[in-house]
Amino acid sequence: MGPSGETAQFWEDLYRSREQVFSGEPNGVLVTEVEGLPPGQALDVGCGEGADARWLAARGWQVTALDISRTALQRAAAANAGIAWVCSDLAASPVPARAFDLVSVQYFPLRKDDGVLRKLLDAVAPGGTFLFASHDPRDLSPEHAGYCQPDDIARALGDEWTVLVNESRPRVMLAPPGTAHTRDTVLRAQRTS
Repeated sequence: MGPSGETAQFWEDLYRSREQVFSGEPNGVLVTEVEGLPPGQALDVGCGEGADARWLAARGWQVTALDISRTALQRAAAANAGIAWVCSDLAASPVPARAFDLVSVQYFPLRKDDGVLRKLLDAVAPGGTFLFASHDPRDLSPEHAGYCQPDDIARALGDEWTVLVNESRPRVMLAPPGTAHTRDTVLRAQRTS
């Protein structure tokens, strides 16, 4: 089984291990950064059980929600209609270019070296927003060094982007049970052309 298959199996096993993995509430960074943006087409990357996608849809966004776990998507789809739930391995699948007014990447394990970041940045339409949130590296173990943080993404942006937020901040919501995450890193950038 290759890396993509191992990743899919990891997430399938996690979602099958319990009835509900996450709180069912939208991520605090998403709520803080997106509230007030005019709704349009949104891509929710690593949507899990769908809380962020449902929150966006309730505010008028047309949402495409991606996850590698079929189990997570089945749970998400059972709770809401009107959202395009898509099972996708981003490393092996295309993403429509310049198609989304918002690309939201909340705590998605985005590797520095697999090309997925470029696909996601290319998916943002002119005038659109790229929103990325992760755990602060100070709260992570060394094996997470190969994953993107906001500064990595900021360095990948070209002249057609304006960085609006690039910071570490205290978490708005409690960390998942069994973790010690106290701070989030956040990047919000707008594609200007």
